[in-house]
Amino acid sequence: MTAERTYLDWNATAPLLPEARAAIERALDVHGNPSSVHAEGRRARAVVETAREQVAALIGARPSEIVFTSGATEACATVLAAPWSAILVAGIEHDAVLRPAEATTGQHIALAVDADGRVDLAEVGDKARSAVTEYGAGNILAALQIANNETGVLQPLPEVAAIAREAGALVFTDAAQAAGRIPIDFAAIGADFMALSAHKLGGPKGIGALVVRDGRELPPLIRGGGQERRRRGGTENIPGIAGFGAAADVARKTVAEHARIAALRDRLEANLLDTTPEARIVGAGTERLPNTTCIALPGHAAETLVIRFDLAGIAVSAGAACSAGKIGASHVLMAMGLDETTARSAIRISIGPTTTNHDIDRCVAAWREIAAHPRARTAA
Repeated sequence: MTAERTYLDWNATAPLLPEARAAIERALDVHGNPSSVHAEGRRARAVVETAREQVAALIGARPSEIVFTSGATEACATVLAAPWSAILVAGIEHDAVLRPAEATTGQHIALAVDADGRVDLAEVGDKARSAVTEYGAGNILAALQIANNETGVLQPLPEVAAIAREAGALVFTDAAQAAGRIPIDFAAIGADFMALSAHKLGGPKGIGALVVRDGRELPPLIRGGGQERRRRGGTENIPGIAGFGAAADVARKTVAEHARIAALRDRLEANLLDTTPEARIVGAGTERLPNTTCIALPGHAAETLVIRFDLAGIAVSAGAACSAGKIGASHVLMAMGLDETTARSAIRISIGPTTTNHDIDRCVAAWREIAAHPRARTAA
């Protein structure tokens, strides 16, 4: 294994930003409980509220709409655990959305996606209106991510939200992969609920947020002492919240980086396809996150490709999820209509603000060697 390492797995988690680390370290010395009224408590409360403003500013929300959670998974679970009569959800969603949606006591209504992984607006409207007719307005939830974690494909969320709300349904979006990578305006999107994750944008792990549009109500998933406006019980994670706020502030100020990152991704993809014309960039026909490449190389096993990249000093991910020690075909790619062989050959390469041309060159060089290696191929 080479000593030099190149990190190209930013969609799994982004490296901790120096600004977030500094904010965490400062917060570790804030020993008051934010619910206490004395000076120490007020100091802790100030840390929480400053971070709340920073996270709200990143996504165009009001501070009053931000509820701090342990992560995006908890935020998703909170929304989907509400007593909905029916939930509309597409098969390309993250498991943090799919699994709770499938477990709902109401009806689980599947939305199909096209070959690029985008929902059909007409189908959303038809199924939302049908569900509202059957169960009544305000009891139906349409759940749709902004960006897919495996392919980077962006959904037409403002249009979906307008259609769903016109039909009488509420809208939830998982924005964990999108926040900090593309501009987001919660107010303009028209969603009622949103999930965020700090570690996807350079904050610490174990902290996230649920965004609840003012005027909307949800039963709390965690009941306790009334923290977070009685929406999420438990003493706040002050260091995590501080780090999240600092990372959100950095992300808001570095929007110009998106064009540079997209140019790096495009150069990477052009070189990969030049080396292996038989490869396929999944979702290339539509809008994607500027940092994400999902590439399938039929005849090669994704898990083997990932291992060989790791041995070459490069961190990437398989486009499939691990379950009980086995790699299965990605549910996202299968939902998009890829055959199982192609889906099992897909890997994800995701870059970030500190990715360099040298990193891209190392990845391309490794790809050339790995793709030609007979041991990377699947059994016939």
